[in-house]
Amino acid sequence: MNEKTRYSDEELEEFKVLIKEKLEDAYKYYNSLKESIVNSDDTSDTSPTFKVLEEGATTLNKEEAGQLAQRQMKFIQHLEAALIRIENKTYGICRETGKLIPKERLRAVPHATLSVDAKNSRR
Repeated sequence: MNEKTRYSDEELEEFKVLIKEKLEDAYKYYNSLKESIVNSDDTSDTSPTFKVLEEGATTLNKEEAGQLAQRQMKFIQHLEAALIRIENKTYGICRETGKLIPKERLRAVPHATLSVDAKNSRR
């Protein structure tokens, strides 16, 4: 029995649709994080005592939002790389074993480049 070495064009198209949906959501979230960083300087109407505390909290919130935005951008880059692999017809192939990554894993983690076995053997 011949083992399948790549996903069919129809299967790749299914993954492409899934990734584009996730990419759209990821960009929305990224943009909302960026906006929250820019628009979080509203301590003008509080008393001086609390203003210092609020400014500290605002700085912390900005740092957290900045870290989340960085992680989100990394996720976006991984999704965009997955789209390129779809175009190259190399999507879904484990980069360590060369075997197909199961569809269930790709549906859960559409930017995966390693099978579960390969990922677990790295630990």
